[in-house]
Amino acid sequence: MSRIHALDALVVNKIAAGEVIERPASVVKELLENSIDALATRVDVEIGDGGSELIRVADDGEGIHPEDLGLAVTSHATSKITGADDLFRVRTMGFRGEALASIAAVSRLRLRSRRVDAVDGYEIAVDGGQAGAVQLCGCPVGTVVEVRNLLYNTPVRRKFLRAVATEFGHISEQFTRVALANPTLTTSLKHNQRSVYELPPTGQVLDRLKLFFGSDLTDKLIWVESQTSDARVWGYVAHPSESRSTRKGQYLFLNGRWIQDRSLQHALGEAYRGLLMTGRYPVVFLFLELAPELVDVNVHPTKAEVRFRDTQPLYRQLLAAIRTRFLSANLESTISVPKAAAWRFENFSPDRSGLEGPAQRDAQLELAEWARNQLNNWQAPSPGSQEQSPQSSWPAPAAGLGGAYANPLAAHDRLPLAPGETAFGGSSGVAMSGLPDSDAAASPPLSAGTNGVDGFDLGALPRQIMQVHDCYIVFETSDGITVIDQHALHERVMYEHLRHRVDQGAVESQRMLVPQTLEFGDREAATLLEHADVLAQIGYRIEEFGGATLLLTAYPAILAQADHGRILRDAAESLASSGQTPSRRDILDSLLHLMSCKAAVKAGQRLKPEEMESLLAQRHLIDDAHHCPHGRPTALVLTRAELDRQFGRLG
Repeated sequence: MSRIHALDALVVNKIAAGEVIERPASVVKELLENSIDALATRVDVEIGDGGSELIRVADDGEGIHPEDLGLAVTSHATSKITGADDLFRVRTMGFRGEALASIAAVSRLRLRSRRVDAVDGYEIAVDGGQAGAVQLCGCPVGTVVEVRNLLYNTPVRRKFLRAVATEFGHISEQFTRVALANPTLTTSLKHNQRSVYELPPTGQVLDRLKLFFGSDLTDKLIWVESQTSDARVWGYVAHPSESRSTRKGQYLFLNGRWIQDRSLQHALGEAYRGLLMTGRYPVVFLFLELAPELVDVNVHPTKAEVRFRDTQPLYRQLLAAIRTRFLSANLESTISVPKAAAWRFENFSPDRSGLEGPAQRDAQLELAEWARNQLNNWQAPSPGSQEQSPQSSWPAPAAGLGGAYANPLAAHDRLPLAPGETAFGGSSGVAMSGLPDSDAAASPPLSAGTNGVDGFDLGALPRQIMQVHDCYIVFETSDGITVIDQHALHERVMYEHLRHRVDQGAVESQRMLVPQTLEFGDREAATLLEHADVLAQIGYRIEEFGGATLLLTAYPAILAQADHGRILRDAAESLASSGQTPSRRDILDSLLHLMSCKAAVKAGQRLKPEEMESLLAQRHLIDDAHHCPHGRPTALVLTRAELDRQFGRLG
């Protein structure tokens, strides 16, 4: 075995490059952060072949003193800290002094800089870690760094670079993060001589968000802000309908630095608990401002991970800020459909067997004008009169006019409803046959007395309510049309009811005269017995009977007709498959989700009009009525504006 010896400086830099320079995007990140630290107001980034051939970053910052150019490409040389104590109050993006040296060790680097008070600029070239002499050059105020042939002297690492489009995608992401954290910065990005972004300065982060993510997302962002003595949290969180399958849509910035933190990501998950389906993650753009002394950024070579002195206050602040904002926000989901073709007379092609040319056009206009006059002059008849409505006296259509022209009202305002007439041709609600008694007992009734539900005035309910496909409840609102998923809404109602009872320790439990024996697998039985006290909180009481057989001695009264064996088996599988020891709260929450799902009305179950009214009344008495406990939306809104747009009524 060889003796211990010191490594060559070039080898040390290549090792450091392996930690700091993961791919071309890492180079862009380090250079952009250097420009920010240099107080630049404009930064231009030019990329060639996904960064493998060229990365050029030019800024108008303070510049580098000519005598410091040689040190700038030396390992552990920096102007941002002076001693060990400074590591605990870092106020800049960079501080280790490794970036330029690491980049220069695995590329052909050229560094040019000119200070504001200097007439000339100076440059230094470094080829694979071998630095040349500092030379005089002409250049604008600021610094220009050119990185060519990245990883050319480490071919093993270079061959692991992905396709050009993939590498540029990572570069674009790093550019996006810096641009969002510094909206007052003028910046641009080019790839292979093609302009990708030209961003003017702005005082509003929302302007940058629109440029990067489009108005479809930014229109669904919700402003959040919270201030304490130690920290400030502000930014935007997306409506639950805008979720992602990964956490890539979560942008967290700490004092201008993009970070990843498991504790804060968990707080986001808790804030959206019950609003997103399993496997979906929220989209957020949040900015945290914290005293540098309260956070350690010297944790990871890429500086993406940090360590807070005390995580819990920030966790609680972030969670409370989002949940409090959600209480006052409209979290209902809206329906957006492709725009229909705008209606115009010219869009129709009447039968040309009759009138043609100018005569046909005159007939069309005459008929349309006659229809308008009929509408303007018509008045609703008094009750009992035999006066005809305009439809009853339509003239015979002119020859050659068919389709939509057969009834001009198809292209104009509808007639007002006659007294006592309803849009559905019946009384309030839709006349339906009631549930058979046996079916009605299968789930809790949705009854409502004359005074409503718990004091809610049923007179405030929409006048027109109907059930579609025995699954959805549709009704008119002042804003348009709302479609309710009856199972999802009732599931949320049941969940809130059960959770309230559990919090008060008042879940009604029905004891069984003859205990029911339930057969489980060994693992399932052991899991249920382990959590028997938690099951008792929600009304289930079980006892060991022998082997894998359990005795069910009591069940929640609200689940009188449920399959208790199936519910307990599902609960055991859920608890056993979690892969970790769940908290008591998680266990209760999971069981409440399961029970509310089993107790709720099902899709395909016919509801009486009074049952639909009762369900809609309870919608106004619970929190988070816009989503079921599993995160699915309970309601979709088709706005009046969207209807008007589809039917060509917006000008």
